[in-house]
Amino acid sequence: MSGVVRAAGAVLWRRQGDRIEVALVHRPRYDDWSLPKGKLDPGETIAGAAVREIAEETGFEAVLGRYLVRTEYTVAGAPKTVDYFSAHAVSGAFAPNEEVDELRWLGTESAEKLLTRPGDVRVLREFSALPPELTTVILVRHAKAGKRDEWNGDDDLRPLSDAGQRQAEALRSLLRHYAPGRVLSAPRLRCVQTVNGLAEDLGVEIRHEPLLSEEGYWPDPVLGVARLLAIAGDGGTPVISSQGGVIPDVVSALADRDAVDLTAARGGVVPSKKGSFWVLSFRAPTEEDGPVLVAADYFASPLPTPAPAHP
Repeated sequence: MSGVVRAAGAVLWRRQGDRIEVALVHRPRYDDWSLPKGKLDPGETIAGAAVREIAEETGFEAVLGRYLVRTEYTVAGAPKTVDYFSAHAVSGAFAPNEEVDELRWLGTESAEKLLTRPGDVRVLREFSALPPELTTVILVRHAKAGKRDEWNGDDDLRPLSDAGQRQAEALRSLLRHYAPGRVLSAPRLRCVQTVNGLAEDLGVEIRHEPLLSEEGYWPDPVLGVARLLAIAGDGGTPVISSQGGVIPDVVSALADRDAVDLTAARGGVVPSKKGSFWVLSFRAPTEEDGPVLVAADYFASPLPTPAPAHP
């Protein structure tokens, strides 16, 4: 996307009593009401830019949820794209600044009427299509490892390559924007190494999940999918490091079960590049049903400016 101006933003939301409110900002430079957003800094991911712009424009710290939509338009003759997330406001307070002189918390219907640009209305409608209070499960494929034919030891002990270490460090930084609380991994060393830095930052131990390794999954895939659903049902935001022989089947099985369209799949093939991750969004379990998948967004790389596969 050479020559394209990249930006990121969010529908920033909070629960106020029995209703959901979203934040709109007034920009005096344009005299408009919009959603928080801004251009990516060099070397920044869209997730990182979204969280930073929320903080700069609104004063709130936010936790990312599902990916919403991309808008595309032209500014001064140059194409521009803005990738939007759902983002939960967890702390902070607004103070007028150079870019934003007013912030309003509104119900979604009132917010839609106040927004200046039709593109922002489209983003808000995408946000409103699902409840914002969802359980997020982040399913990561291990980062790049050394070549199998150049490794003489036990394949379970094949470590990350230098490129894989860079991917793992990028994941360590990027995934914190989702406020994970647990880290789980298939037992193979390269899977564990991929999320070890994140676990260190969170101060948690990595829990091994044999049923989500290739050798543990394929004897009984139904049991493996059930294990992932059980993890989702425990609440919080878990990060699971697994393998390319498992992730496509798990994601496909969940999507088929719950009628979720996998827009990232091309020709029926569910992608799972090394170092990539899926953000799986579930409705919380009820007394009658377990977690239900409602959205699945694929990020092909944790390195700067990855664009998720989503309409």
